[in-house]
Order: sequence, then C-alpha cells, then structure tokens
Amino acid sequence: MNIKKQIFSMAQQDVKTIVFPEAGFSDRIIEAVKIATQKGLARAIILGDKSALFLRYSSLEDKNLQIVNPKTSELREVFIQEMYEARKSKGLTKEEAEKLIDDPICFATMMVKDGYADGMVSGSESTSASTFKPALQLIKCAPASKLVSSSMLFFIKKGLFKTRPILIADCALVENPNEEDLVEIAKNSIDFWKMLFISEPKVAFLSYSTKGSAKGESVDKMRKSTELFKQIAPDVIADGELQLDVAVSPQACKNKNINGPIKGDANILIVPDINSGSLLAKSLHNISGFAYIGPVTQGFARPVNDITRNTTINEIVLLIAITSIQAQLN
Repeated sequence: MNIKKQIFSMAQQDVKTIVFPEAGFSDRIIEAVKIATQKGLARAIILGDKSALFLRYSSLEDKNLQIVNPKTSELREVFIQEMYEARKSKGLTKEEAEKLIDDPICFATMMVKDGYADGMVSGSESTSASTFKPALQLIKCAPASKLVSSSMLFFIKKGLFKTRPILIADCALVENPNEEDLVEIAKNSIDFWKMLFISEPKVAFLSYSTKGSAKGESVDKMRKSTELFKQIAPDVIADGELQLDVAVSPQACKNKNINGPIKGDANILIVPDINSGSLLAKSLHNISGFAYIGPVTQGFARPVNDITRNTTINEIVLLIAITSIQAQLN
C-alpha cells in the first residue's frame, strides 16, 4: 500500500468532522472538501451563508457536509460569552469578544474547542498566524505536551516507483527554540511519525556542522539538544549535530567516514529554527518539486492545521485526512 492510500485508509476507519472557516471564499477548499467527503475521509462543516454558497457552488449537496453561518448560528452568543470568560483576565472585553467571533477562523476554533467539530483546516486565504493565534489562546496544548510545534511531511523520490517519507520540524511555529524546546519538538514529531508509519523513527538534529566539524552557538545548541534528548529517550535512534547530507545519505556518511546510529537513514529532521526549517521545506517543494503535507501541528489538545496559500487541492485533501487521523487519537 502506498503512503497516500495508507493515510486515506486510516482516515476512513473512524470518520471525523472537520471545520473549514475559509470554504465560503476559497475555491480550492471547496474542491478539496468535496473530494474528502466523497472519499469518506471526513465529514465537513463549512462556514458561510448557505444561499450565497449554493449560488456560487452548484454541487454542495452531501450528507457529510454541513453549512453553518456564524452570524446567525445559535452558537454565536455562547461562544462570545465563553471567549470573554476565558480571556477577560488578559484584558478582553465583551465588545472585543463580539468582534473576534465575527472572524470565521475564531468561530471555527471555538467549534473545535467545544467539540462541535473534531478538527480544523485553515490557511488557504490567510496567514499561518491567523490560524494559530486563536488556537494557541483557546485550544492550547495537550496535557502531555509542553509546547505546540509544527512539522512538514515530505515524500522524497526514491527510485522510479517508491517514495521516502521525511518529517521536518519545526517549520512554522516555534521561531527560535532552545534546547528544551527542540527536545519537545522531537518528541512531538516522533508521536506524529508513529501515528502514520510502522517504520522506526530515526531522529537527526541538523546543523551546518557534523560532530564538531565547525563551531558556533547554533552548533552548540543542536549538540546539547541531542544529548538532552538521548537522556530522556534512550530507546529512540537519534544523533546530532549532523549536516543534512550525513543525516539522509548513506553515501555521504561513507565518504565523510561518519559512524553513528542513523547511518544516513534519518526520517525525522529537527532544524535549529523556523528560518532554516521554512527555507528547507520551501526548497524541497518549490525547487525539487516534492509533494508534502503541512504544516501539521503537533501538541494541540485538538487538531488545528494550516495550509500554505499555494498548496494544491490534492495536498489539501491529504491534510484533511491527516487532521481526521489526529482527531481519532483525542
């Protein structure tokens, strides 16, 4: 079974309800939602005015698709009061809560928080910050997680018919993680990997240095992160600090005479910061053309995921399936 079919099969085992705050004004989201519901990957809630949506899209009739208008929904006043109570200690007024709930992303976040939806997919027409800020304030971390991070799952071509999945973290959320943050990002990434794959996670803490070949503050951070991670997760295959080629290429390890537990076969790459993570991810996608899913959030109490504004419809469908799988574990 290929990776895409595997992900679809897992989502179909226990179909969850995903809310889409941007569906009312995003053709890509609408098309992806149609595919996802038709394939049984998720049930969908799209936010917007029902009459306007039916005028724009002629084929929205689906038993697995519900349209909710935030402006007329009976949930509106409930959410306003709940948001006000939750954030008044931070200075939020009732009037400000009323304005916030007019934002479809904020309304959708409340739907997820209160269990009216099992997860959310957003970002088609907005920034990552617009998606993540309400979720960080209202949904917050899962009890077992110390922070929320993100990862991107890439499918690297390996031969003519095979692909190799590689997870890169963090690419979108934790701007400049310290050693403890990087350990938590690695732990979250391992949980995500194990959710999808039976293959053993192999974690590489990346740097521009391999085993002391260069010196610098960032090198020290990645080396110390590796040491700390090995202390708390001694059974996980991990190494660092490693350059990218040594982490993913057995031939590079051989050429550079690098001995270690990974041997060029890392499948989880922990980057020093989101600057390097974003650059690596966008290079793999826009220059090398590799398919990807994400950013996928890790560590939220309920799944909230973001797509980039140039994500294809097929990639959105995959992220919907991933979000459903994450919701199965809550």
